[in-house]
Amino acid sequence: MNTTAIPLEATSSRPAAHQPVTPAMQTEVARKADVVVEFLRGVVEEFGADGSLVFANSLGAEDMVLTDLIARNALPIEVFSLDTGRLPTETYDLMAAVQQRYGLKLKVYYPNHESVEIYVRSHGINAFYESVELRKACCHARKVEPLTRALAGKKAWITGLRAQQSSTRSGLPTREYDDANGLIKLSPLADWSEKEVWAYIRLHEVPYNVLHDRFYPSIGCAPCTRPVAVGEDVRAGRWWWEDPQYKECGLHKSRG
Repeated sequence: MNTTAIPLEATSSRPAAHQPVTPAMQTEVARKADVVVEFLRGVVEEFGADGSLVFANSLGAEDMVLTDLIARNALPIEVFSLDTGRLPTETYDLMAAVQQRYGLKLKVYYPNHESVEIYVRSHGINAFYESVELRKACCHARKVEPLTRALAGKKAWITGLRAQQSSTRSGLPTREYDDANGLIKLSPLADWSEKEVWAYIRLHEVPYNVLHDRFYPSIGCAPCTRPVAVGEDVRAGRWWWEDPQYKECGLHKSRG
C-alpha cells in the first residue's frame, strides 16, 4: 500500500483558513456563536460546574472554535485532550499555543503503555495499514481506552463534531445519548459549515493547527493523516486507504 502524502501541487490553491469572510457570513457566524454560547450555558446549568461536564478537545478547527467560546465567556467546563503518542509536531505546538493564548492547561490523557506495547509487539509498529481490524485495534489502544478513562464518572461530554464532516456523521443531533460511554453527548457545532468554522477562526484570530494551511482539513495521528486534493471530502485524508464507511476511530460510533 502506498502511504505517501499527496503532493501540494495536486491540492486546492487556497486552504479553507484563508478564504475571505463576507459581511453576510460575519453576521451569520456571530448569530450562530451566540446560539452555541447559550447552549453551553444551558448545559453548564443542567450538569453543573463540578467537572461532570467536559469538553474533549481534539485540537481540530471546530474544537478551537469551542475552546475560544468557552474561554471567551469564562464557562466552567473542563477541557481535556488525548495524546495518542503519534500526533504531528504541529499538534503539540498548538497545545502550547492554547495554554499561551487562554492560560488554559489542557488535561491530557495518554494510552496505557502495556496495551500499546502488546499491540506493537504482536502486530508491528505500522500494522494499522494492513486491515481495518488492526487499524481499529490501534485506535482503541491509543484513543478509545484513554477516552473511557477521561469520561469515567462524567454526566455529559462536548465534542466538535459537525454533520457535514463525513457520511458517518450525517443527521448528527446536538444532543444524544452515548451508549458506548453511558452519558450524554453534546455537539453544539453540528449544523455549522466548514466555511462558518473558518470564518469564526479568522474573525477572532483563534490559534489553529498550521497543518490546515497545508491542506489537512482533518488531523489525527501523523501516519494516518494526509493532505486532501481538490474536490475531496474534508475527511478524505483520514485513513485514506479505507472505505469511507469505516472512517471512524471508535470515539464516535457510526450512526448507520
